[in-house]
Amino acid sequence: MKLLEDRIRKDGIVKEGNVLKVDSFINHQMDVNLFDEMGKEWKRLFADRPINKILTIEASGIGIACVAARSFNVPVVFAKKAQSINIDGDVYACKIESFTKKRIYDVIVSKKFLSKDDHVLIIDDFLANGCAVLGLLDIIKEAGATVEGVGIAVEKGFQRGGKLIRDMGIRVESLAIVESMDATTGEIVFRK
Repeated sequence: MKLLEDRIRKDGIVKEGNVLKVDSFINHQMDVNLFDEMGKEWKRLFADRPINKILTIEASGIGIACVAARSFNVPVVFAKKAQSINIDGDVYACKIESFTKKRIYDVIVSKKFLSKDDHVLIIDDFLANGCAVLGLLDIIKEAGATVEGVGIAVEKGFQRGGKLIRDMGIRVESLAIVESMDATTGEIVFRK
């Protein structure tokens, strides 16, 4: 998606350790107009799928998923990274390692919000090593729901996550795939 790639070139910051900061428009301050365009693009890409629910993970995926859900006219469920007293009843649970935070989270989704009748699209801001998506796929499988695909804003194509998920036979539609980036020069190269 050229609009997203152009914005990453303009405002993205490459840091050491393969970190791409997009906090001025995606995952801290959010450009909702950009999110609207991303949602429309995912709706176009997944128009052939009977999606009735979007699943994401707290925290950075929530904003993008909520705005994208308007294009699909479906609810969003987000996996929580901690048990809280306001979640009642049974939950689906898994462990997910965060690439940027370098820690493992226990992630939960209430069973009342995900069932065998659901056709789920996973939406997230980044795909690097695939840990978050793999965890969400485990939760969907445990629920007996159907995975219709994965929508990613920014995929780091030089890391293993995208290939890993695609090799499982799951459709992944990333709106910008970074082929390489250089922290010294700030150069970002996108997959053609």
